[in-house]
Amino acid sequence: MSKILIAGATGLVGRIVLARALDDPRMTSVIAPTRRALPEHPKLINPIIDYEALPPEANWWACDAVICALGTTLATARSAEAFYRVDHDYPLMVATHARARGAQAFALVSAIGADAGSRLLYNRTKGEVEASIGALAYPSYTIVRPGLIGGQRDEFRPMERVSDAILTVLGPVLPRQWRISPAENIAAALIEAAMAAKPGRHIVSAAELA
Repeated sequence: MSKILIAGATGLVGRIVLARALDDPRMTSVIAPTRRALPEHPKLINPIIDYEALPPEANWWACDAVICALGTTLATARSAEAFYRVDHDYPLMVATHARARGAQAFALVSAIGADAGSRLLYNRTKGEVEASIGALAYPSYTIVRPGLIGGQRDEFRPMERVSDAILTVLGPVLPRQWRISPAENIAAALIEAAMAAKPGRHIVSAAELA
């Protein structure tokens, strides 16, 4: 798995994945489609894209593995429909186009509590995107389910700041699955899943990321 495509390379987890991938000698090239240009790097292929108009026939979809760290919040998206578009439809489009061009492994950032049958929009959307991508029959499919993601975001999310502070204090006495999931740990799990490309479906739990 020497050619990796990263979707969501400008987000909290995606930025770390991108940096690790560019530094990883096992990877010969890193494809990171983004809305705005990234700093140049000898291994980086950086198509400028609009997720509402992804080009399915673009040559850069051809890769060995995909890491998807796309995601938003309902507050940022401002509607349930827009949230679903970003957290379900965009990852599915990426998975579909890359699979059609031969990608063999897919590593997805989902969330603890993902459940397609949930009444909660967030949990239901995460469960549905897991199932939708699973239906594409990637030979290797890894789902990473963090809890609250720890790290410095570009955007201010007040509720996450409060939760982060509480969990930081209570972390030592909480069960591992309810502790903060550091973005660095999530990125490491995604990279290893993509590079190892173990056959079958695998889940990395929040407890493993704490």
